[in-house]
Amino acid sequence: MTILDQINADKRIEVAQAKALVSIAELMKYSSYNKPVPSLTEFLLNPEKSGIIAEHKRQSPSKGIINGNVNLAEVVKGYEEGGASAVSVLTDQKYFGGNLADLKEATSLLSIPVLRKEFIVDEYQIHEAKAYGAAIILLIAASLTAEEVDRFAKLARELGMEVLFEVHNEEELLKVSDYVNVVGVNNRDLKTFKVDIQQSVKLSTLIPEKFIKISESGISNPETVKMLKTFGYQGFLMGENFMKEANPGEAFCNFVKKIK
Repeated sequence: MTILDQINADKRIEVAQAKALVSIAELMKYSSYNKPVPSLTEFLLNPEKSGIIAEHKRQSPSKGIINGNVNLAEVVKGYEEGGASAVSVLTDQKYFGGNLADLKEATSLLSIPVLRKEFIVDEYQIHEAKAYGAAIILLIAASLTAEEVDRFAKLARELGMEVLFEVHNEEELLKVSDYVNVVGVNNRDLKTFKVDIQQSVKLSTLIPEKFIKISESGISNPETVKMLKTFGYQGFLMGENFMKEANPGEAFCNFVKKIK
């Protein structure tokens, strides 16, 4: 069993427990459930923004504790002030040290879109994301069937959110749905955790032009961003590069200055 398989197995148990505590009908009564949210695609295409989806991530299975002492509010506000197109917030507790309270806090503070970074295996989590103010959900191709991608993406769009569909190879790209807004190439193989920026290069011409494409993971210098832009990438999901610093917001601002 791979790490991804274990995470997904644990996630199904977590979802069952969450359903027993709070029903979808109850989630629909949350104040954020019926509130409109900003558009990721609009912010990615806004020339005044950096194109970076900056991530708040305390830890990961591959790196362990990255930064367990930072203040979430300071981090995400720093990202927004520095020109982030969106903010990604991990909500997985066991493997990434995140939670739904983090998502709620971030969405209450920001005017830019917030991505719920989660291993989605059930429609319940999509309703949950909406109830906590997320503008975007993540669907990971390696975790889902093509039918699930289509069904989950359709539900997210019906609820007023946008969808980031994450792939690692050409085979996973075949699962893409018309309900997807953005296709992200994860340069980190979620089964082996090996990072290879060339994955984004290889898949750049295979992603249908109707989708905005972003590159994820392993991006640590401005030159890589500039190179990937030549292959048509309009967005970049980055977290560890900033979170490993004492002041992630400041590190983000300094990075953005070098890519303009």
